[in-house]
Amino acid sequence: MGTMNCTKDPLKILEEALEAGITCFQLREKGEGALTGSVYEEFARACQKMCLAYQVPFIINDDVELALKLDADGIHIGQEDLALSTFRKQAKGKIIGVSVHNSREMEQAILSGADYVGIGPIYKTQSKKDAKPPAGLHFLKAMRKQCSNFPIVGIGGITEENASEVRSSGADGVSVISVICHSKDIGQTVKNLLLTKKIN
Repeated sequence: MGTMNCTKDPLKILEEALEAGITCFQLREKGEGALTGSVYEEFARACQKMCLAYQVPFIINDDVELALKLDADGIHIGQEDLALSTFRKQAKGKIIGVSVHNSREMEQAILSGADYVGIGPIYKTQSKKDAKPPAGLHFLKAMRKQCSNFPIVGIGGITEENASEVRSSGADGVSVISVICHSKDIGQTVKNLLLTKKIN
């Protein structure tokens, strides 16, 4: 989630989501209108403080420098970002997630020391303007078969209505933005997402 995804105060949205029981929070402040500089850092610190209060991991998307400066719980990086092995050396003991779009990237992420991968976009997404074409459930199923025990998170276009099929296709969890940021009842939305179960 980032400030530009929100229809109301982003910190209020985060607080409601944390109260409802989200299990991890990733700050993704990217795109048109995104915060920068000291304002971005101040917002990130506010999010981190809130996550700490609820004992929920705080992960920063792509910004290695800020993740290290804030001593975030982890970072999520894309294929075009800093080499995973480099960050692993700089931040021992941190959670590292990597976006993957094909089996070669999946293998490389695991070999390089990723803790989990984000597979997607599963469906068409509005949250990321430069998103790749949807990978679909078939790719998710194939990666689950290829890597039976490695943590996989489904990303992209996931809603309350389709989250169950993402989980039943092998995802250990789902990563969402719009479905929570635009929800009229965040508590119920999170509850519905948490009710989805992985089927092996």
